[in-house]
Amino acid sequence: MKKVYIAGPLFDDHERSYLEKIAEIIESYSYDVFLPHRDAGLITGEFTLEKRIKVFDVDMEYLDSADIVVALLTGRDVDSGTAAEVGYSYAKGKELLGINANNVKPINNFTWGLFKFGENIVDDLEGLKEYLESRN
Repeated sequence: MKKVYIAGPLFDDHERSYLEKIAEIIESYSYDVFLPHRDAGLITGEFTLEKRIKVFDVDMEYLDSADIVVALLTGRDVDSGTAAEVGYSYAKGKELLGINANNVKPINNFTWGLFKFGENIVDDLEGLKEYLESRN
């Protein structure tokens, strides 16, 4: 079973909820999905060194083992953590899939290039389903 790591901003309930919808869709196609805030947890309370290292280490373990990285590419600019995960994954030769979520602003050109010059970027959850259908 292919492993999928989902990257995206985790700053509010809306972002986390949208990422959870992405995970549900991908899981319905029988992929093994890692969703950082669900599977490694969020850092709550004080941002201690111990908590930060633990979450980073768990995220990296799953990012390294993933076959595919799906990234939510929304906002004024791609979230810095998401951008780091995407860049790392690109350098490791992992398959990348971006979800634009009908963003009103064009995606950063360099980021766009990492996703096969936009070929592996879908506009919404329906586009994600179509992408996954085409792989089965």
